[in-house]
Amino acid sequence: MAFLNNPDYSHAAPRKTAVLLVNLGTPQAPTTVAVRAYLAQFLGDPRVVEIPRLVWMVILHGIILRVRPAKSAKKYATVWTDAGSPLAVHTQLQTLAMRQRLQASFPDLIVDYAMNYGQPALKTAVDELTRVQSVDKLLVFPLFPQYSATSTASIWDAVLSCYKKLRNPPELRLIKHYHDDVGYIAALAEQVRVHWAANPWEQDKQKMLVMTFHGLPQRNLMLGDPYHCECHKTARLLGEALGLAANEMRVTFQSRFGKAAWLQPYTEPTLIALAKTHQRVDVICPGFTGDCLETLEEIAMEAKEAFEDAGGQTFHYIPALNEAPMWLDALEALIRQQLQGWTTQAESQIELTKRQKAALALGAKA
Repeated sequence: MAFLNNPDYSHAAPRKTAVLLVNLGTPQAPTTVAVRAYLAQFLGDPRVVEIPRLVWMVILHGIILRVRPAKSAKKYATVWTDAGSPLAVHTQLQTLAMRQRLQASFPDLIVDYAMNYGQPALKTAVDELTRVQSVDKLLVFPLFPQYSATSTASIWDAVLSCYKKLRNPPELRLIKHYHDDVGYIAALAEQVRVHWAANPWEQDKQKMLVMTFHGLPQRNLMLGDPYHCECHKTARLLGEALGLAANEMRVTFQSRFGKAAWLQPYTEPTLIALAKTHQRVDVICPGFTGDCLETLEEIAMEAKEAFEDAGGQTFHYIPALNEAPMWLDALEALIRQQLQGWTTQAESQIELTKRQKAALALGAKA
């Protein structure tokens, strides 16, 4: 029979394992047209906006996509680099680092990345891995430390929708969260310590570290989304690692959209209030593993201006984890842990490096 000579039907064909890092996404360019296409896909996801579908589509296409893209494009232009969108650049570099590290142990392992919205498209990447590269074990790793139905679950939806079209889909592992992972917390703490070493606090000034996370509608929390709780656990663990007292840190939520109540306290009003009592604030965004519009424009520019306009003197934005060595160590350890049982070598999980353990041990001494 003819199909027996078709390699697509060969059950003896060599199968492969793949790791797919997935980020939210970004427009292809800082233009109104590109931003409109991106927002249409992002805001059109029923996981992101849970308003009744017909009502929301009228609002989205009748109002928002007529007004917001031009405004957002101007913001993207302020952070765009010669290499492109910061989020895309950092996701690519993190993927390259993981590919080099993991293939040193597992030469046949495929390591790639995709975007849930925009390019490279997640569904295209899954199709390429399964149909073309013959992957039969797929680890999907969303680059969101804290789980939310609006982010991580949306990625799950996209991946599983691809599986509906496959007769013989790969074995699948989906990462839910790592908000309290010891390596991730150690990497965040190291980012802050490096910043403080370069920008020491004056002896008579009280420290103030603002940890701002992307916001969600308050309704999501009431419906059972654990995101709010996971953000607070990350912040608590980071504060403990840095030896901060309760009055030396704040947890806030940014990026509010629309008139409905969102998770509080809101970031910008908190910074305006702090400007009355603190001459300096340092701000970090633990929920973003790579710098992007929400960190570089909304926080490092807009929030800074609001703090200074309210009378604050010194505002420091602490960069996201990006390609920090301790974050790459943590990410590698998390991936290796999830690859257990899928690889042919015994060393499928690595211990945290001495540097990570030492960083956590410093804790209150920092």
